[in-house]
Amino acid sequence: MKGTYNRQLVFWLACLGMLLFGIGLITLGAVLPDLRLKHSLDAVQAGTLFSILPVGIIGGSVLFGPVCDRYGYRLLLPVSALLMFAGFEGLAFTGTIWMLTLSVFLIGLGGGAINGATNAVVADISTNGKGADLSILGVFFGIGALGMPLLLSLLEETVRFEAIVAATGGLVLVAAVLFTAVRFPAAKQAEGISLKQITCMLRDGTLLMIAFFLFFQSAFEGLINNWTTTYLTERVAAPREAALMGLSAYVAGMTVMRLLIGSVFRKLPERQLLYISFAITFAALLLFRLSSSVTPAAAGLFMLGAGLAAGFPTMLGLVGNRYPDLSGTAFSFVLVIGLTGNILVNYSMGIVAENYGIRHLTTYTFTALVILTILATVIFSRLKHNK
Repeated sequence: MKGTYNRQLVFWLACLGMLLFGIGLITLGAVLPDLRLKHSLDAVQAGTLFSILPVGIIGGSVLFGPVCDRYGYRLLLPVSALLMFAGFEGLAFTGTIWMLTLSVFLIGLGGGAINGATNAVVADISTNGKGADLSILGVFFGIGALGMPLLLSLLEETVRFEAIVAATGGLVLVAAVLFTAVRFPAAKQAEGISLKQITCMLRDGTLLMIAFFLFFQSAFEGLINNWTTTYLTERVAAPREAALMGLSAYVAGMTVMRLLIGSVFRKLPERQLLYISFAITFAALLLFRLSSSVTPAAAGLFMLGAGLAAGFPTMLGLVGNRYPDLSGTAFSFVLVIGLTGNILVNYSMGIVAENYGIRHLTTYTFTALVILTILATVIFSRLKHNK
């Protein structure tokens, strides 16, 4: 099977897909002020759009795994890119609320499938160092997530947001063509996935532990993405522009650390890497919590991004090693549980922030760090015992 495709070409196309997912995930928030003006959206309608995006991502995360394992990547990736293309063009040109909502859902659906499939295919083509290769893949998510707001801010005076979003859709269309033209690894379960295989997977205690690790890892990352700007404006009295720069520092820290994990720290054992990451995260949370101005808070956020960078690549690498013949389905399982944690924990944070104040953001994040440390200890103990 390995001789039928170009590993490097497949890897870089996966990176392109992850870049598109990063762009898709951040675009709605970046253009929401313009959308609210264009469509006269109230706060409830704007909130509905934000809730539709993760629903689409979960839908794509559910579907990609069984499809990839059964039919391979060559069909799923271009179809998913076409869904994102339709979503971007709808976001740019639609004049109705229901079409706007559908467009956001399509971006989430296609993006969720691309996110899962690119992670799974990189795990499939990596003979060793899966976590390191997945970290390099994650760098491109960070580039996409950082690049779209930067592009919009640079061009906002000269180019309408619709043109930028439509051009981004054009890039996704080019990716769809490339996905169609390139040979990917063959389907691993061409004869179908048996109920017995699924049952054994669902009864795997170690896989369940990894899934719940990602539940809290995703929740942690979502808390920082969704609530940092509010925390900085209310607790540190930061201007909105400075608060957004703080959030960018977080994404930059994660991107830089993932690049280092994929290169300098490539040979570091997964357990050691995660515990170093937990220590960095703890120090970052202390700095963030004690900061009374924007500069130290932004430094804490940069460190926080670095500390959280290893979680997803490391755990997905373990899943890929554990289920090489069902990597897509196994990735679907753990990613859906992870995304569910993001939604549920962030919803509860909203209730707490409304009733008790945004200061409890750090209460949530310290709690999540403790839980992640405990789960990681259990996971690595189980893996050592299984060996």
